[in-house]
Amino acid sequence: MFLAPIILCLVLLALLVSSLRKKGRFWECLAPIPQPPAYPIIGNLFDIMRTPEQLFLAERERGLKYYPIYKLDVCGNGGVNLLNPEDVELVLTDTKQNTKSFIYHFLHSWLGTGLLTSAGPKWQNRRKILTPAFHFNILQEFIQIFNEETKRLVEDLEAECHKPYIDVVVPITQFTLLSIGETAMGIKLNASDNDKDGYKRAVYKIGQLLTYRAPRPWIYNETIYSLTPQGRKEQKVLKSLHSFSNNVIAERKKHFSSSSYSSRKRLAMLDLLLKYKSEGANIDDEGIREEVDTFMFEGHDTTSVSICYTLMLLANHREVQEEILKEMEAVLDEEPPTYAKLQELKFMDRVIKESLRLYPSVPFISRVSGSEIQTKTGYTIPKDCMVNLQIYDMHHNPNVFPDPEKFDPDRFLPENIQKRHPFAYIPFSAGSRNCIGQKFAMLEIKTVLCGILKKFILEAVDTRKDMAFVSDLVLRPKGSIKVKFVPRCAN
Repeated sequence: MFLAPIILCLVLLALLVSSLRKKGRFWECLAPIPQPPAYPIIGNLFDIMRTPEQLFLAERERGLKYYPIYKLDVCGNGGVNLLNPEDVELVLTDTKQNTKSFIYHFLHSWLGTGLLTSAGPKWQNRRKILTPAFHFNILQEFIQIFNEETKRLVEDLEAECHKPYIDVVVPITQFTLLSIGETAMGIKLNASDNDKDGYKRAVYKIGQLLTYRAPRPWIYNETIYSLTPQGRKEQKVLKSLHSFSNNVIAERKKHFSSSSYSSRKRLAMLDLLLKYKSEGANIDDEGIREEVDTFMFEGHDTTSVSICYTLMLLANHREVQEEILKEMEAVLDEEPPTYAKLQELKFMDRVIKESLRLYPSVPFISRVSGSEIQTKTGYTIPKDCMVNLQIYDMHHNPNVFPDPEKFDPDRFLPENIQKRHPFAYIPFSAGSRNCIGQKFAMLEIKTVLCGILKKFILEAVDTRKDMAFVSDLVLRPKGSIKVKFVPRCAN
């Protein structure tokens, strides 16, 4: 009897609060920006409350329909999505727009406020500390490790290549995890270690939990979220993730002595952090774990998906495989590739870049505006607004890349690059917060392709049309990525 009036009062109150929130400069700026149809109070909530696969597809549809800019309103929280290079450049080249949006706050329980998630002076300090760990001299030393891990990967593939296909996600993820462990962390992970497999599962799970939480404002509050089934699951997953990184740090500490390193010697990442801490720099044990968590994740997961998609593309383009092989034969000798030789593989470089255009490992990045932004498309983005840079959509838009679904490595010939806006292609982001490990990643991808293509012909099982994706921390395939490996000696 009394329930209906109470519900009516609550609805009227919600409408009043919603209308009051949508006044002032913030919403005045957002008003002209195109928006998908929305409901009162909840706005575009139903547009984002979908399964991870549906959400990915819906984002792509909006990207094409509303190019070059659109906004979403979720329960009174407004955000802008940018899809063209000119507007993206405005954000990435302005240090006032360097702060990551609240979406990254959901990663704090795992990654803390390390290089990926921090802002302001802390980010500047961490970037300064970590930059020497990816110096030219360090990367040269890593090539030997990449070659060793590639050899181990090829042996694993040889043991499985009699099968109709191999799901490349499994062996490639192991390869990149072992590689980041031995290079940046300085420890040799055991390929059969259960902790390592548990870590990989935990990374997938934390991505699923984040994707579940992001479109549900009622569980943004940490206390409320901790009481949900998903919040309780996350605590278990975090124990696995942090246990793995703590074990990595403890293992390296056993062999670390600050006095054993010359002041002139350049150090890999974890040794560098331990040395800074021993010398009293502005980083403690928690800070070291933040960066180990960040780089163990980013250093293996993003590179892994890129290699997998590249192998699938090559399997579907035999002529590109053969051209890479010809280039390898012309440039490389019988020994594993060196740093200098990898730089000479220009066609392979173009193939990898085209793969990253079609399948950017990180499909979008999100910032919060530190000041009003006057876009090149004629709109004003207000201060303190979430701004999503939709990298995947920009890479696939015909206004930016003609015939965008065509796999065409020649897009990256120098003369063709010059015709494009410099911010049209940003798989590693750009500006001051660009990916610190992009040269590391390119070297690793080139090295593993050399090892695989020297031993195998890749034959298509999955095609591009078979690829389905889910919204996640990286461009995650919904299922497996199947490729047939045929030993070259058998042909």
